[in-house]
Amino acid sequence: MRRQGTRKNTPLSAIGRGLAAAGVGTAAMDALLYGRYRRSGGEQGWWAWETGAELKQWDDVSTPGQVGKRVLEGLLHREVPNHWARATNNTVHWLTGLAWGAQFGIVAGSSAKPRGWWGAMLGSAAWVTSYAVLPAVGLYKPIGEYDFATLAKDLSAHIVFGSVTGAVFTAT
Repeated sequence: MRRQGTRKNTPLSAIGRGLAAAGVGTAAMDALLYGRYRRSGGEQGWWAWETGAELKQWDDVSTPGQVGKRVLEGLLHREVPNHWARATNNTVHWLTGLAWGAQFGIVAGSSAKPRGWWGAMLGSAAWVTSYAVLPAVGLYKPIGEYDFATLAKDLSAHIVFGSVTGAVFTAT
């Protein structure tokens, strides 16, 4: 546990702590999602599942991969090949979690007494933002078109991400 006054809390150190905490938070969210996958009959091992070993083309990637594809095509002004799908999906998934962590670090690091439970708000904010932004760009349906169980599962995964991120941030 960090003692008060043992380290200067600069904006850069708060961002670094937020990035590190979000790395752990993203791994915790993935562990929850992997457990759900296995309970529903999924057979892939952890590493194959985590890195998307089965992803061979853009139609197979999740929403982070679709976002990455759009960004790459916008930057490169051309279609990106299918063999980029797996790496793009993984990169954008992890960068999204880390970006939320950096923002959390800035906000929580500016407080004299950051609270770990703020992380649950972080996860909720990430979830709400997904359902506000992604339908506007055609990657999600409007929130009202999802059933309660789907939304609850997604929200709970984001709360795990945020709660773990908040707990790790305040413990460092």
